[in-house]
Amino acid sequence: QVQLVESGGGLVQPGGSLRLSCAASRSTSSILAMGWYRPVPGKRELVAVITSGGSTAYGDSVKGRFTISRDNAKNTVSLQMNNLKPEDTAVYYCNAALSSGRNYWGQGTQVTVSS
Repeated sequence: QVQLVESGGGLVQPGGSLRLSCAASRSTSSILAMGWYRPVPGKRELVAVITSGGSTAYGDSVKGRFTISRDNAKNTVSLQMNNLKPEDTAVYYCNAALSSGRNYWGQGTQVTVSS
């Protein structure tokens, strides 16, 4: 089992930056992939994901603005969000995917982009 705790959300003006962090209760090096998602009607949209090998992927709407990274020594995954737009406003959820196929979710952190 993996427990995930997100932090770093808040209110920021358009064009601003925020950094989200997700702390895992077990070694992130043992987790197949970790990522960030946000809800859209009917599902959770991929924002960014990073594998245990360091490969990354991003949703089309955030490419070039967001960067995901992981620190296996601290068991954390971070999401650096730059040039934020009002449409980035959402609750951001951290996800951990294990090689067994099981997925775990954090409680979410609110990001609000508004002037």
